[in-house]
Amino acid sequence: MIFSANMLKTYKTCPQKYKLKYVESFSLPQKYEIFEKGKKIHALAYYYLKGDDISRFQSALNEEELKLWEQLRKNEFFNKKTYRAEFELNCKIDRFWVGGRLDAVVYEGRNFYILDYKTGSAPKNPEEDLQTLVYLEALAKHLKGDFDELKFVYIDLKNNRNCIVDYRLINPEIIENICRQIESEKFQPNKENCINCEYKNYCLI
Repeated sequence: MIFSANMLKTYKTCPQKYKLKYVESFSLPQKYEIFEKGKKIHALAYYYLKGDDISRFQSALNEEELKLWEQLRKNEFFNKKTYRAEFELNCKIDRFWVGGRLDAVVYEGRNFYILDYKTGSAPKNPEEDLQTLVYLEALAKHLKGDFDELKFVYIDLKNNRNCIVDYRLINPEIIENICRQIESEKFQPNKENCINCEYKNYCLI
């Protein structure tokens, strides 16, 4: 089994929610329009970085989406050399497999940068975010340490800014600890987060 960053985040938020979502496979319907803007920008970025003709896709953007795309296109990190786009990457931490899909990896010399485009806001504490930890550790292992600099860059399109986390500042033991907790099958609810949980009407707690 491969633990995604979202799976680890869910467990950290509430183990009972993790059980409902990933153990019992209890899913809730979601409105497509919530994700439509982000999907368009991600798809456009993927084809752009591949060097494809994006004129047809670009013409389908509305005014807000076009503004976000122009911000991304002009971003200093987005304009570095492309190593991979939509990069599916997994790694092993102790005996646990973790990973996910990286929006893009770019580089300049021996310096590598993971890009994550956010049409919403970036995490409040990106250096502690499990997506940051998982992706940085996975890429570090993929590169086998052959780099001078490795950073995660949240490109916050909503606020037109970059949030940057250096690989040297993260602690991968956090990932391993959560994986061990999941393995223990202790799915106690975190009642502090019940009020904003989309599962609150379906949870027996």
